[in-house]
Amino acid sequence: MNYRYRAVERFWTSFYRLPPGQKEAARKAWKIFKESPFDPRLGTHRIHRLSAHFGRTICAVMIEGDFALHLLPGR
Repeated sequence: MNYRYRAVERFWTSFYRLPPGQKEAARKAWKIFKESPFDPRLGTHRIHRLSAHFGRTICAVMIEGDFALHLLPGR
């Protein structure tokens, strides 16, 4: 299955405020994510409560520590 992702402006605003170490961790995770969104190294998991609220599957990818990326796949 092919996925398409688009970062919203709020993401980039937050990304550029990150310390250099977290930016690098996010870039490494993104590289893995582009190849396989559910790669076990990413700790990808569904967020059931948000998915139920929006009526769509929403996932989170753990980047580093408690730093996570939340994904809402496009329709």
